[in-house]
Amino acid sequence: MTVRNAMLGAVAAVTAVALTACGGGQDTPAASDGKIKVVASTNVWGSVVAAVGGDDVAVTSIIDDPSGDPHSYEAKPSDVAAVRDAQLVIFNGGGYDDFFATLLGPETEGAKKIEAFPLSGKADEHASEEAHASEEAHASEEAHASEEPHASEEPHASEEAHASEAPADDHGHDHAVNEHVWYDFETVREVADQAAADLAAIAPDKKSSFEANAKTFTDGVTALEEKAKDKGAGKKVLETEPVAHYLLDTAGVESATPEAFADAVEEEGDVPAAALAEVLTLVERKQVVAVVNNAQTANAATAQVLAKAGEAGLPLVEVTETLPEGATGYLDWMTKQVDSLVGALAA
Repeated sequence: MTVRNAMLGAVAAVTAVALTACGGGQDTPAASDGKIKVVASTNVWGSVVAAVGGDDVAVTSIIDDPSGDPHSYEAKPSDVAAVRDAQLVIFNGGGYDDFFATLLGPETEGAKKIEAFPLSGKADEHASEEAHASEEAHASEEAHASEEPHASEEPHASEEAHASEAPADDHGHDHAVNEHVWYDFETVREVADQAAADLAAIAPDKKSSFEANAKTFTDGVTALEEKAKDKGAGKKVLETEPVAHYLLDTAGVESATPEAFADAVEEEGDVPAAALAEVLTLVERKQVVAVVNNAQTANAATAQVLAKAGEAGLPLVEVTETLPEGATGYLDWMTKQVDSLVGALAA
């Protein structure tokens, strides 16, 4: 459940309403019980604001079910009503929870708005990479055009060879931006700090409390980052889906997942037989040290991979896209996942 082909259009659609700390939240009436009303697209970001706001916020997370899929979720009238009354709204962005953009309209102009994805800088980073690649390609084309072909050369053959060249990684990937930025610890800290600032703008008398809560929370996030940092340097893992991409980056781990397998799982399509065979071989021969599995996405192919991992005795790291039942908050949830990954890498 990662970026779909509509991601770029979705990002453009929400840009106009997704400016961090925009709107006049100070003028929004306070909740009847004195708490600041917050609405989040998923319980991941809802839990972050809850940690910062403490007893002074009432958080509603539209997707609070571990089986919920933000990509396919369709907003309900009750969601529209909830957002209309919110003083602060928070969502992921980056094409992940596009349904939330449909809830934002003129009636929400007075609410504070936090979109996590732009805070991560990943969109700008991707745009910069694309621009750099475009400049290099243009320079290469100009240099190629300036070369005088020998009379015996066939121009079309040369052009076709040039067109077939494209930047790629070891697996031939041409990666889009990964939108699962709640696994990027720097982004989570940025969101928490922004939440503290926005909540303080709504309730200035609680500013010191929000700032203290944010510091406690971000200190906890930093401790998790340090626990995971470079623990898997030089090691490879197999991902059933690239959900925990940024966590693996923090750990210095390389994903050995073939592109064809990852694309099929992401698009909820049939995994090509050759790609599945390649994955099963990686697992069987223990060419990876662990399997990182998105527990919220399952199909026949991933079931075979997990079974093969069990037979091979490879550690399994379960990750999710929303807080599972029983998780008390972001730090509790993420601590269990970090501990699982670090333990698997040390096995």
